Amino acid sequence: MAKKYSIVVPFHNEEENVTVLYARLKQVMEQVGESFELVLVDDGSRDRTYKLLEEIAAVDSRVLVVKLRRNFGQTSALAAGFDHASGEFILAMDGDLQHDPNDIPAFLEKLDEGYDVVSGWRKERTDNFVLRRIPSRCANWLMARLSGVPIHDFGTTFKAYRREVIQNIPLYGEMHRFIPALASWYGASICEVPIKNVNRERGKSHYGIGRTFRVFFDLLTIRFLLRYMSRPLHFFGGVGMLGILSGSGMAVALLIMKILHPAENMMDDHAPMFVIGSVLIVAGIQMLAIGLLGELEVRHHFTNQHPASYAVDRLVRLAPGEEQSLLSDRREGDEL
Repeated sequence: MAKKYSIVVPFHNEEENVTVLYARLKQVMEQVGESFELVLVDDGSRDRTYKLLEEIAAVDSRVLVVKLRRNFGQTSALAAGFDHASGEFILAMDGDLQHDPNDIPAFLEKLDEGYDVVSGWRKERTDNFVLRRIPSRCANWLMARLSGVPIHDFGTTFKAYRREVIQNIPLYGEMHRFIPALASWYGASICEVPIKNVNRERGKSHYGIGRTFRVFFDLLTIRFLLRYMSRPLHFFGGVGMLGILSGSGMAVALLIMKILHPAENMMDDHAPMFVIGSVLIVAGIQMLAIGLLGELEVRHHFTNQHPASYAVDRLVRLAPGEEQSLLSDRREGDEL
């Protein structure tokens, strides 16, 4: 039976946080009172993270553990969790205890109001001002401008989605932070709710300044995808035609000069113009070819299934009947 809510949490070397987060999630979701499942993804951890997840799944049938073959990155781990989640609504969060499970009811309330995507907003941030907050503000401002989605915090993983929305968004690279922008392309309604920004209590952070720089490159990708994802020829073709027309104009000008001054040596007197015109024509043709190849790729994208950006090693879930059997065995053991 499909669950109403699926909570997807990727873990990478978080052995100190696994059991604490599970206990808090379980407590909050049981108070919500609706059916739920916890989809816990081990993203190639090298510590005891998977062992602890396996132990949790062995005693709770509402827990599904997805073990990836290696560390594929947060976006791919989230994609694996989304693909294996069965809930009508899917909520994603980090596994480092920096997201407070007590904020979950606020997300669910907005989903019940009819929103397709609910994004967390770290309104009062407590992390490093220079290394984290300033780059984050710049990136979020640019992302809001480029995407047209007026939210304050694209970077946090703490978001909730309707299942039919998140299933239409291909995730790869580090695109998980731009899901609201990609969802807007599909016409999704988006809102945000303030969340607590909790400092990491245990374990080592996986974020650094290098990751911030990669975000700015992703911004360019998102801008291109939002405007030209289904019509790449409009971008490459425009640039290509501009090059061809400019180069052709130079070629016509050189031809006219040659006709008017037949004795003039064009290569000696106008060599730079000749070279520039030739390069513009060749580059323009190449850009047109790239646009046509892009159109073919778009056609392939919309007519074929793409392979996942991750590889699953195993799935671990306790059957409901086995859970009852375990409880009975424990009670008999207590009576003895």
